[in-house]
Amino acid sequence: MNKKRRLALAIGAGIAPLLVVTLPVTPASAHGYVSAPPSRQAQCAAGTIDCGPIKWEPQSVEGPKGLTSCSGGNSRFAELDDDSKGWKVTPIGHTQTFTWRLTARHATSTWQYFAGGRKVAEFSGGGAQPPETVTHTVNFGSVTGKQKILAVWNIADTANAFYACIDVTIGG
Repeated sequence: MNKKRRLALAIGAGIAPLLVVTLPVTPASAHGYVSAPPSRQAQCAAGTIDCGPIKWEPQSVEGPKGLTSCSGGNSRFAELDDDSKGWKVTPIGHTQTFTWRLTARHATSTWQYFAGGRKVAEFSGGGAQPPETVTHTVNFGSVTGKQKILAVWNIADTANAFYACIDVTIGG
């Protein structure tokens, strides 16, 4: 190997660690999910259900506002849309508190909850940045039986929202 080539390799080997430390890191699109009662992505993260990549990033179910899918339209997390996957169902009363775990706190427009395709509750975020844990108590009124609850966190300063589905039996 000639001297110039060895010198180039030595310089490259010396600079590489500096580049790793000094170059900006692209932020992950990981932000929040419903942890209690356990959402589908929380069940994946806990290993309760065998899932794909959502196991390592349950907070990443982000998509455009207005969707009704558990995956937020994200094909990497399509397993969340599979109702036959064997999701654990949590028995709850007609009133239930839902807990969001937020890993990146965004200014919030609204939090919405849907049962049977119908909005059952909405909470204003007032454009404020929420704390790391957010809870909402939802009254399901006359809705009973096995339900897939869609919880949506609408971000105030982007066109996106975060999605979580929670399988429950209301009044059971």
